[in-house]
Amino acid sequence: MFEQAFKNIDDVLWKEAGCTTELDYTEQTSWLLFLKYLDGLEQDKADEAAMDGKKYAFILDKPYRWETWAAPKDASGKIDHNKALTDDLTPFVNDKLFPYLQGFKQKSSSSNTIEYKIGEIFSEIKNKIQSGYNLRAIIEHIDELRFRSQQEKHELSHLYEAKIKNMGNAGRNGGEYYTPRPLIRAMVQVVAPKIGERIYDGACGSAGFLCESYDYLRAKPDMTVSQFKKLQEKTFFGKEKKSLA
Repeated sequence: MFEQAFKNIDDVLWKEAGCTTELDYTEQTSWLLFLKYLDGLEQDKADEAAMDGKKYAFILDKPYRWETWAAPKDASGKIDHNKALTDDLTPFVNDKLFPYLQGFKQKSSSSNTIEYKIGEIFSEIKNKIQSGYNLRAIIEHIDELRFRSQQEKHELSHLYEAKIKNMGNAGRNGGEYYTPRPLIRAMVQVVAPKIGERIYDGACGSAGFLCESYDYLRAKPDMTVSQFKKLQEKTFFGKEKKSLA
């Protein structure tokens, strides 16, 4: 499912004058995947709250949710093309959506919040898809993807890793964005981090070292609730100066 979708998206991006290399393809696919994934996460949390008789407070206001601007659905659950933006899609993304998402960085209470992270991501990225028709085609491919099951998440992770590897092979400086996973795993095993220690990557790129360190620690048996909380909230730190990563 994901592999074919990525190929279809690359075919559309090939038509865009502002997207010329695998670096551009990965960057532009990423921000759309992120917003689709965020929408799924919020929907799951809203469903969980409803089952407990509670109301979920959405992070994004309704006009800026994926289901509103990107993929409004009709009664059959398919994209309603009477409501969906096309010609006016790019102006909406450039002039309304991105400034709104960038504003989260200033409004958030601390850098540990998801709101701050959303603002940080979108303050470092620009939409390079200038054709509303191309953007609409890409959105429809991404909207078909699902991230609910572990198998789906594993497939996405595997293929996204392949995209980052391709990005690392593209262009003169592309290699700085990618370190092969077997090498990362070997380095993590040699360092042998422990729960309670802080793990910092001062040039984290696409966060491969941090992700592998998390997997290494998560596999430890008999982890307590307090240790898991520490792993989730007070273990991993990274810095990256390049906006593409």
